Amino acid sequence: MKCPFCQNANNHVIDSRLSKEADTIRRRRECEDCSNRFTTYERVEETLPLVIKKDGRREPLDRRKILSGVQKACEKRPISMEQMEGVVSRIEQELCKMGEKEIDSKIVGERVMTELHGLDQVAYVRFASVYREFKDINEFLNELKGLLREPR
Repeated sequence: MKCPFCQNANNHVIDSRLSKEADTIRRRRECEDCSNRFTTYERVEETLPLVIKKDGRREPLDRRKILSGVQKACEKRPISMEQMEGVVSRIEQELCKMGEKEIDSKIVGERVMTELHGLDQVAYVRFASVYREFKDINEFLNELKGLLREPR
């Protein structure tokens, strides 16, 4: 593992911890050259499905893209990075458990919406407004009315 500060590969692990979901190991490292500390995450490499995009293109499932969308939806909300990582981990695990080699991007989007719905209603509405591409204010209002009708 290269040091992100000096690019040297000589470093040692100071501390290792399992994530709450026990699917990732967080390692705190110290560079032996510059003495800077940095964190790495280790996870089992799974065979991820290809995502079929709206235009028919296929690309590998990208955890970073899902996390980016979740982060944008959760911006300025009281949601920790750990919670967002948990959302993405659960989505990734669910999609891998399906056992499919290819999945439609709609399935990914719906899983994100399901997770956000349980996490934070504002984040859910933000994501839904982009994902569902509301054409006008009435579609947006209908989504909000649906949220208001749900028992808390």
